[in-house]
Amino acid sequence: MKKILVPTDFSINALNALNYALSLFEEDKCTFYLLNAFQQNEISTHNLFHPDLGETTYERVKNGSETSLKKLMDGIVMKNDNSNHHFEMISSYNTLWEAVKQALENNDISIIIIGTQGETNAKNILFGSNTVNIIDKIKNCQLLLVPPDSILLKNTKKELVYATNFHTPFKHKELESMITIATNIKAIIRVLHILENGELTADQENNKKDLREYLKGVEPAFHTLTNENLDTGVQSFIERRGSDMLALIHKKQSLLNKIFSGTMIDEDIRYKPQIPIFLMHDPIIQAP
Repeated sequence: MKKILVPTDFSINALNALNYALSLFEEDKCTFYLLNAFQQNEISTHNLFHPDLGETTYERVKNGSETSLKKLMDGIVMKNDNSNHHFEMISSYNTLWEAVKQALENNDISIIIIGTQGETNAKNILFGSNTVNIIDKIKNCQLLLVPPDSILLKNTKKELVYATNFHTPFKHKELESMITIATNIKAIIRVLHILENGELTADQENNKKDLREYLKGVEPAFHTLTNENLDTGVQSFIERRGSDMLALIHKKQSLLNKIFSGTMIDEDIRYKPQIPIFLMHDPIIQAP
């Protein structure tokens, strides 16, 4: 049984990410952990040293979190009679990152599914600050970032674009979940490389050969773009083809970092994801 963590601030974007998750794993036995992190923002620093003074506000905020989670879960169960799906609530007095970290430690989570934007939904924001924080700090867990208005349509041809530079050897464990995702949405995997230096090195050729061998069971297609900037090449490929999902492996100095030019909340950034991004984290990344 898959264990899936879905953080929520009860915004429309968070609800959309949850609905996408339910559709994505419609045929899988899953436990969905609905997580809401709350803090006592209304309590002054002085009151923090006097628990009795802040107790009423704390209980009100805590009850509000738990009540909202219960309403969310009840609404899902009413609309979703899928016997494969089980739901658990987590209401955590913490920052979102600390709450996510604790949930990972306690529940053996295999994937986190989160909206790219939070409650503010500002048009000039690529990723909300909470999402950025999770991307930066997470380790040993896959992430699916769901932009607003993403819908998983049924009975349509789909494709998952896996962007890679072939510079480092592939680990089978990194790719297993991507194959599962592609299989679930019935999508062909299109491996995309932006050729920067004229031709692949011998090591890159070997890594490409290994990837082709590992993915042969899902019959992938390989694509190479030349004379394209990295930060625009991936987006133009996706837009031209109408692709349904982008997959990346997040490593230091990775393609992800180059695409996002070191920032994820810059209004002038060129890459604006309109489709979900499946982010596979390399095990060497450590949370600070």
